[in-house]
Amino acid sequence: MSHFAGIQVITRCLEETQLLGRKIGTSISAGTVICLTGDLGSGKTSFVQGLAVGLGVPDDYYITSPTYVLINEYPGRYPLFHVDLYRIEDPVDFEDIGLYEILHGRGVVAVEWADKLSKDFLSEYLAEYLAEYLTIHFEILNDESRKLTISSNVPEVSALMERIAKEWA
Repeated sequence: MSHFAGIQVITRCLEETQLLGRKIGTSISAGTVICLTGDLGSGKTSFVQGLAVGLGVPDDYYITSPTYVLINEYPGRYPLFHVDLYRIEDPVDFEDIGLYEILHGRGVVAVEWADKLSKDFLSEYLAEYLAEYLTIHFEILNDESRKLTISSNVPEVSALMERIAKEWA
């Protein structure tokens, strides 16, 4: 399994962050896990809103961060499982909220605050048991602009990232 070294993309507004999510959503398949990290307000949920559009989630679903319910599921070309680990403290909770089950499910999983997952979980569990995953780190540059650092082992997304790097350079 090859790993794309990664790119950095600057989005200048919320709509560009959503557009990037949409482009990735059109390029991924069921079983892909997307690990999202970054400060509060850095664009993780906006990205997932665009991802949902790319996955064909119907317009009548409004994508919000599931901070209190922990997981939201949306129908689409592939089901989208939107996970928010902001309030999770103990890795034992992952089993309780059904994270292991959805990681092996039929949909795409977007995990906000994925840095709350242990390094062992990321390096061993995702690499060993899941074929396709992306990591995206969001950095706030100013009120509107964000720097996204994206790496992936998904060949279709890696090719897309190379195209985006050229387009957005």
